[in-house]
Amino acid sequence: MRNTFFLVMSLFAVVLCGPTLAQGYPSKPIKLILPFAPGSPSDMVGRTVGQKMAAQMGQPLVPDNRASSGGTLGLTMVAKSPADGYTVLVTSPTIAISQVLYANLQYDSIKDFAPVARLASIENVMLVHPSVPAKTLKEFIALARSKPGKLNYGSGGAGTTNHLANELLKSLEKINLVHVPYKGATLAAQSLMGGEIDEVILAVAPALPFIQSGRVRAVVVLSEKRVKTLPDVPTSTEAGFPNFRMSIWYAMFVPAGTPKDIISHLYREAEKALKDPELLQRMSNAGMDPWLGTPEELGSLVKSEIARFTKVAASAGLKKE
Repeated sequence: MRNTFFLVMSLFAVVLCGPTLAQGYPSKPIKLILPFAPGSPSDMVGRTVGQKMAAQMGQPLVPDNRASSGGTLGLTMVAKSPADGYTVLVTSPTIAISQVLYANLQYDSIKDFAPVARLASIENVMLVHPSVPAKTLKEFIALARSKPGKLNYGSGGAGTTNHLANELLKSLEKINLVHVPYKGATLAAQSLMGGEIDEVILAVAPALPFIQSGRVRAVVVLSEKRVKTLPDVPTSTEAGFPNFRMSIWYAMFVPAGTPKDIISHLYREAEKALKDPELLQRMSNAGMDPWLGTPEELGSLVKSEIARFTKVAASAGLKKE
């Protein structure tokens, strides 16, 4: 009887004390790790959402850009940080891609991070030079099949989303396109406009001026829903290729082991921030769409993306370096 009493009292204490952990949180500034350079999309998402969350919570989220090694430096920092809620990461699909492409990572993308919230996404659009006689995705695939190894595409380098998106198309449709890597997607787009290459997959926002100038032709948006800024461009789903999708998403993580009530607190603050009209307008102006998701949804996304990129990398013959 006595043991039962102590057990009940212990459980009662846990119930009472559990919620108190986050009540004083945050009590000091939070370090916001951004694994890419200032001005990059993930930096913009992190700073924009971080500023709003800071105003809501009464403590600053201090940006700390760690742009190096394809984003892995920043991720390594977070993985090795104390799991106390005072180190937060905002990153892109690099958290999944790095697990596929790099052999000597100092972190595990699943085990060493706790998902907090999906935040935003940017859609990609397939662009071709006006000289390419294909106005639809179906026509482009047919052209590639009729000329195996003759069409080429540019990317921002091996392992970038615009590289892997083309490799996904090659894998799905069994076509032969030649990869021409550049030191950045913008350089690839410039070569496309110059007629040096045939095709590039690029984020919608930077692609808009090129499309509007008529120097490139938009074929398809790699998403389920049409993009507001390109209302006349069909989606890959509408074009009949629903598996040919490649969005660039941005999300918040903390070190694994961070208390669940702190994670819940951060999620609620992110959710609140993503309802703010001013923040939404800023994101829209930058070509970004809010894409709120729970910790569970984000965790599932990372796992599915690792599985997807593993297949694409294998098809492309990419080996871990």
